Amino acid sequence: MSETTPPPTRDDGLPGRVAVITGGASGIGLALAVAYARAGVASVIGYHAGDPHDPGAAVARVEAAGGRAVAVAVDVRDPAGTDALVAAAVGEFGRLDIAVANAGVLRRAPLSELTDERWDDMLSVDLTGVLRVFRSAAAEIGTGGALVAVSSIAGGVYGWADHAHYAAAKAGVLGLVRSLGVELAPRGVRVNAVIPGLIETPQSLDAENSLGPDGLRAAGAGIPAGRVGRADEVARVIRFLTSDDAAYITGQHITVDGGLTVRFPD
Repeated sequence: MSETTPPPTRDDGLPGRVAVITGGASGIGLALAVAYARAGVASVIGYHAGDPHDPGAAVARVEAAGGRAVAVAVDVRDPAGTDALVAAAVGEFGRLDIAVANAGVLRRAPLSELTDERWDDMLSVDLTGVLRVFRSAAAEIGTGGALVAVSSIAGGVYGWADHAHYAAAKAGVLGLVRSLGVELAPRGVRVNAVIPGLIETPQSLDAENSLGPDGLRAAGAGIPAGRVGRADEVARVIRFLTSDDAAYITGQHITVDGGLTVRFPD
């Protein structure tokens, strides 16, 4: 390449697009909003009003990265709420191209304590909530659009004692993605999922319902990569799946786990 030849440019089709991200005020959702800011994508950050994370701080992070964002309260257990989230994207930015269903709850419950109410509440957020987000978004997203759901290594790959309701929801997400990938393909809308492995997020740092800091540190030693993952490492995979670089990928999932699920047991 001569000195006068400009370097090659990479156009992944993302600049100018608009995304809604549920669970966008922390963890993977916030990391994705920042990644989108750097790629020229405007974000509508869906947050749950009862969560401790500051949506204003999330918007500030996006703006500091050079992007545009608004925060909208949403409860994915309410179909009217997901409809309003999508309407906010269209009203604020004039379009919708991407929807990422990332909102989720994690609660420890052994079988003896797993009441119908606890089961139903978990699935209403972690599985049916994904359906609601996708259903609302699909009514606005056109050709070239992309939907991505966040599953989990628990349910998506492994079982997890005391978390049967969570694992069942996350396993169900994969079936939902496969089926919608088939259904929406004729419209030019792609549907995929990511399966995060052990990722350091506010949820996984919760020692009551998840591994907590000590558990994560111990688990990291058993991962081929030698550590647990970061939220931004999952976010970049989602960004890829919603870009034109993944234009021929639908109904699939990508596991982001540092090699954990392919390691031969010692």
